[in-house]
Amino acid sequence: MTRSMRNPVARPLQYLALLAYMCFLAFPLVFLLTTAFKTDREIRSPDPSFLPRSLNFDNFTAAIERADLFQAAANSLLTAVTTTVIVTAVSLPAAYALVRFRTRLRAVATGWILLSQVFPFILIIIPLFLLLKDIGLVNTLLGLVLVYAVWALPFALWMLQGYVSAIPVELEEASAVDGAGRFKTLVKIVLPLLAPGLVATSLFTFINSWNEFFFALVLIQDPDMQTLPLALARFVGAEGQVQLGPLAAAALIACVPSLVFFMLIQKRLTAGLLSGAVKG
Repeated sequence: MTRSMRNPVARPLQYLALLAYMCFLAFPLVFLLTTAFKTDREIRSPDPSFLPRSLNFDNFTAAIERADLFQAAANSLLTAVTTTVIVTAVSLPAAYALVRFRTRLRAVATGWILLSQVFPFILIIIPLFLLLKDIGLVNTLLGLVLVYAVWALPFALWMLQGYVSAIPVELEEASAVDGAGRFKTLVKIVLPLLAPGLVATSLFTFINSWNEFFFALVLIQDPDMQTLPLALARFVGAEGQVQLGPLAAAALIACVPSLVFFMLIQKRLTAGLLSGAVKG
């Protein structure tokens, strides 16, 4: 009886906690949305309101014209997509080899993965800049893609190892007994089972490349080559004065591709996270 009395109370409390957590996560985006539609007078008012008095699109116009937002978005999209393709193409066979072929190289690779996540950006940026300068890749999107790919590869490799480990090796052995070669087994058996993991890994790689600021700040000087985070930084003046309205509008536009991409692959992403957390 105690359990039956406890459940009607516990369930509403769980939903209330979940609702509070969702509001906590959604508040920055809602605040960004309301600020983007406010006039400069409303933003600087000593008694500001949370909601705008009317829909004002001047901030969006200013954001697009002043920061060349579409060109920056195109550069970020090209960089993020190319980085995601390279990282996925390299990390997939590497993760499979590390899990299925247990050699001394596996311990070395695992150590490299963990060690690479320890170093902060500031320790490697100067030698990295000098190296890219010597080979003529400073101030190019190709150089930025290579840096992003090398930096994201250890994390992607670490993620995919969990997904490969979750696939029972007996499935591959049964396929071999039926006469299928290793390549056919990988394509027909392993790859479909890894699809959710590939989606999750690709999403994290894409978002990290899309939002990255520090490497782009150091390696890109040409305004035509700037990425979206660099374009957003233009709304902060030299003395720390922030053009809050245009910045909110530009940031809102920058969030749209990530939100749309996440909504499209939400189901596969959830399945990928769950399958990677459980080993078969």
